Amino acid sequence: MFKDRIEAGNLLAEQLLSYSNNTNVVVVAVPRGGLPIGFAISKKLNVPLEIVLSKKIGHPLNKEFAIGAVTLKNCVLSDDVAGISKLYIDEETIKIRKLLKERELAYYGKRTPVNLKNKIVIVVDDGIATGNTLISSIQLIHLQKPNQIIVAAPVASKSAFNKIEKNPLVYKIICLLNPERFQAVGQFYQDFGQVSDSEAIKLLHNAHIKTN
Repeated sequence: MFKDRIEAGNLLAEQLLSYSNNTNVVVVAVPRGGLPIGFAISKKLNVPLEIVLSKKIGHPLNKEFAIGAVTLKNCVLSDDVAGISKLYIDEETIKIRKLLKERELAYYGKRTPVNLKNKIVIVVDDGIATGNTLISSIQLIHLQKPNQIIVAAPVASKSAFNKIEKNPLVYKIICLLNPERFQAVGQFYQDFGQVSDSEAIKLLHNAHIKTN
């Protein structure tokens, strides 16, 4: 179990030290929970921190259970969408994209995102439950033609780990915990408080100042 996201990020960074001070490496975090992880890794490795905007589509009867994920450019659905109306998915996609657009404006401001072409991209999140959010993020990153996509997370369910590991767009996955019994990412943290947009923006801003 991890004390909090920063500790988990520092422990994960120990597995990524071979990428330290590499000008071709960019850490890309999934907001908002992934940003403390990404900040710790980018600080330890002395490489830039960027974000990828992606958000899960929750099941209509349980919003915490992901049936898919959406970015501003693509959408990934799991087999769990069976029996769920297309109208619900379409309406959720519209709502999520509106939120992501607002986040894009808030997170970037006037700053131009780091170009990921020909880069080694380390995609990080605070944990992987279904893998859908990460897969949508990976697809979005792939459109920018990076050299490699590496996934790094403190914890992942076995099914999500296998799904990511088999994804042809992923060079490799690094994960500290891969438990037999997995209910939710938060069960593996002592402190798993929600990360606010203002906290996430501050972390991204501080990392950007440090690497420029």
